[in-house]
Amino acid sequence: MFKFDPEERQWADLSPEQREQRALNKARVPALTEYMLDNEDDYLFASITASFKSDPTFVAHVDGDGNIGTLRIKLGDELTINDGQHRCAAIVEAVKKNPELAEQTISVLLFPWESTERVQQMFTDLNRHVVKTSKSLDVLFDKRDPISIATLFALDKVPVFRELTEKVDASLKAKSTKIFTLAAVYDANKDLLKDSSDTDVEDNAKLLVEYWMAVAENMTDWRKVLNGQKSAQELRAEHISSHSTVLRALGGLGADLMAADPNWKVRLSALAGIDWSKQNKEWQNVCIVANSVVSNRQARSATKTFIKNKLGMSLTDAEQRSLEKAAA
Repeated sequence: MFKFDPEERQWADLSPEQREQRALNKARVPALTEYMLDNEDDYLFASITASFKSDPTFVAHVDGDGNIGTLRIKLGDELTINDGQHRCAAIVEAVKKNPELAEQTISVLLFPWESTERVQQMFTDLNRHVVKTSKSLDVLFDKRDPISIATLFALDKVPVFRELTEKVDASLKAKSTKIFTLAAVYDANKDLLKDSSDTDVEDNAKLLVEYWMAVAENMTDWRKVLNGQKSAQELRAEHISSHSTVLRALGGLGADLMAADPNWKVRLSALAGIDWSKQNKEWQNVCIVANSVVSNRQARSATKTFIKNKLGMSLTDAEQRSLEKAAA
């Protein structure tokens, strides 16, 4: 019954001003479909919002006050989706892959169709003020993601993470007493566990605790903040050691190090000898560009290579070229 066309043919001959919906972003659909299929018994979607054009018949419940009953819509009447077209597209794909899902239901909020302008305004009203949750909060509340579960376990067992991690906001405020965000710790753990099985949550959690305890033992800056010898604000202003770029570099480095060296804890002792100051010119063109710390993939990779070299680890040809390029 929904006026829904995954191929977007209904918009082909219309200008953007005439359209009642935004074009379907097909790239969003597979993730929603996978979410449904992976969580068949307890996935959760918000209501679909749609508008009807025909004159429906309302039949009030005999025992009610006239406000509760059944709305009868003509078979074949089109419902224009005001909000939820990506959910609808995901449902279509999920039912194709698992026909049993067709027996499930989803609530639909219906409005009478008034005009294209009204439908457009409804779409704006429903979407303009939606605030996406922070990644840190997503990690904190997610009980399905095995890396989230392992991360929260490690967060509680590693003192420097337990005391100095912001668990809600995606970024640190100027006066924050924390030096990490949960989102950055999660991303670092994801890099660290890249070769591990997602199902071994308990083993992964133990690995995270063992690795980060060893790292923290050799990160003088972190320990100073933990022990109250330096403020979090001072550390963030003067050093890069708690920056997400460094944290993720350490995570990726850990995966390589633990796979290659049985004595990886001994090798990590070299972390204590690295100058993490922003004034250290060695960081230029590695993760500092134009006096600002950058956090893109290239910077993370270059930082990981830089630290590997400081730890005396073997480098690939590409990593060696990256190191030489940064030093040039």
